[in-house]
Amino acid sequence: MSHHLSGPNLRPPSGDARLDLTDVFAFQSNTEPSRTVLIMDVNSFGFDPSAGQYLHPEAVYRLCVDNDGDNRPDVTFDFVFSQPQDGRQTVTVSKDGEVVIADAEVSFGVEPNVVEAGGVVFSAGLRSDPFFADLEGIGNNFTWTGNDTMAESNVIGIALEVPDDLLGPDPRIGVWGRVLLRKDGELVSVDRGAHPSLTAYFNAEDAKDAYNAGDPADDVRNYREAWIAVLEHTGGYTADEAMDELETVLPDVLRFDRSQPARYPNGRRLADDVTDVRLQMISHGKITGDGIGHHIDLLDEFPYLGPPHA
Repeated sequence: MSHHLSGPNLRPPSGDARLDLTDVFAFQSNTEPSRTVLIMDVNSFGFDPSAGQYLHPEAVYRLCVDNDGDNRPDVTFDFVFSQPQDGRQTVTVSKDGEVVIADAEVSFGVEPNVVEAGGVVFSAGLRSDPFFADLEGIGNNFTWTGNDTMAESNVIGIALEVPDDLLGPDPRIGVWGRVLLRKDGELVSVDRGAHPSLTAYFNAEDAKDAYNAGDPADDVRNYREAWIAVLEHTGGYTADEAMDELETVLPDVLRFDRSQPARYPNGRRLADDVTDVRLQMISHGKITGDGIGHHIDLLDEFPYLGPPHA
């Protein structure tokens, strides 16, 4: 299920839906080909309504960009949200520690609040969850129901559109999201990810917290053998076949060559059917898909995420 509920036992990280990183997207702007769109969706409160629609005021929501291929962040965008008050919340955006946009209003209505400063276009707010999958069918031994579990769900979408050169001169970048929470005076990573539907399929329950705290640069060393074993079990792969298959997703960094059209796994568009891709991967092609199509409420322009459901 994409990256929803990425804590142990299909729960949000730290048991708090506000901290749940659900999806990461990277693609070219529809209106300006020389600009890149990065989107990070968070808060799975559709699964846990008690969390509410706000984001955690003691958290840092971060988009990381690697522009030299070492799987470490070279450019970071941090999003820090205020304490909710009277149905409102604001967010401050920083790039590499420098404030770019201060106290922008988070939108909770149909119309997004779009802010621009220093060449950065930004919006954060309640939006329709773009992820689509028959999760009930997946959970019932791939017996498809025809129902899109996320059809009426909302998330908080954090969307950026930036000039390509702001992310580095090489068109090839890597992107991932991270959620950090202040605990005892320190920032602790409680969730992270880039590729959809990895931790749910590949990580044992007792490994998920450590994975969420880890760094992509360590992924191959820490997870390759365990994930090879998963593919051997689920799809009948040989060890060599599994190693080849995992090259796309280990380390857990979404690679995007901006000189080529975005289509997963080269970046990820909102309409890319990543569920089918992952089902084919874990089954060695025996399962071709779940029959669920992308959502039709997507926008053709920034912030691209559809308006929230009632």
